[in-house]
Amino acid sequence: QVQLVESGGGLVQPGGSLRLSCAASGSFISTYDMAWYRQAPGKQRELVASITSGGTTNLADTVKGRFTISRDNAKKTVYLQMNSLKPEDTAVYYCNARRYRGSTTYDYWGQGTQVTVSS
Repeated sequence: QVQLVESGGGLVQPGGSLRLSCAASGSFISTYDMAWYRQAPGKQRELVASITSGGTTNLADTVKGRFTISRDNAKKTVYLQMNSLKPEDTAVYYCNARRYRGSTTYDYWGQGTQVTVSS
């Protein structure tokens, strides 16, 4: 079992920065692919950034050049550095951990952290 706890959200002005953290507890965290998703009011949840267990990263086109995802396996923590924030980045941000073992997918979600970009 894996538990994920996000932190670091808040209110920031356009152009500002925030760093989200996702602290994981459980076994074999380093073997999980990790990701950040977000969901704005009235919209579907969308993938923002992902990082595999091997460290390969992927970013949504809407955040490329502004956001960075990283992980510290020793601390069992994944980060999302968000720079040059825009009002359209306003959403609840969720951390996800996923691992595949044969035909079984292990999929865990955090409770989410609110990010509001507004002047």
